Amino acid sequence: MKQLFSSCVIAFSTYSRIPMPQVEWNEKNMRHTLAFFPLVGAAVGLIFWLVDVIGYQLGLGMVLRSALLTAVPVVVTGGIHLDGYCDTVDALASHASREKKLEILKDSSAGAFAVIWCAVWFLAYFGFMTEKGGNLTITVAAGFLLSRTLSALAIEQLPSARAGMGATLKSGSRFPWWVTALYVAVYLAVVLLMGAPVPGLVALVAAGVFFFIYKRMALKVFGGFTGDLAGWFLTVCELVILAAVILTEKVVTLWF
Repeated sequence: MKQLFSSCVIAFSTYSRIPMPQVEWNEKNMRHTLAFFPLVGAAVGLIFWLVDVIGYQLGLGMVLRSALLTAVPVVVTGGIHLDGYCDTVDALASHASREKKLEILKDSSAGAFAVIWCAVWFLAYFGFMTEKGGNLTITVAAGFLLSRTLSALAIEQLPSARAGMGATLKSGSRFPWWVTALYVAVYLAVVLLMGAPVPGLVALVAAGVFFFIYKRMALKVFGGFTGDLAGWFLTVCELVILAAVILTEKVVTLWF
């Protein structure tokens, strides 16, 4: 039980800015870190829902609420996944060899393409968020758990492209299939019982399709995953989930 608690603390300490107690970072304590990674998404989703509810109760306009909700996943996580997204965009835009792309991933500076595509991500995410009705809040919030479930599964299934934090996490932790099934079942229970079922199911399919696209890209272009690639996947996957939820709700409203 102590090791499970330590793994949970390490997951939250690594992938969020939520205050956690100090634990020793060793192989035993990191053994189940990946299994607790989706719970960080559940915490992000809970805060997302609370911010939306509080903003609505305070009478904040849709634009301001959308801006606050766009900031929630970045603020809660400290931008760790967005950092990986920016590094990966720079690497992909270089059109260089695999070795050069991996070198770019290790470069801490942000290139022009990172800045450009980071702005594009925020514009797209904010734009879709302004279209979100109150009935979709729980469905979108559940997506933060889903994106991290698929991210952990990809880390489990893909080989490490190079040494780094991602490779260290992969070597010390596992994400078995039954844990994946458990989190997907939780996601489905939330969207079917408390959220918007049809948009939630479409978002699951869209995220699943993107999961396989990501795996193929990671293997073909980089030879496996890195921590930065995992951040890229999670960041884009959350946009895919949000877009699927919003667009599906629009279609359902329009035709039914």
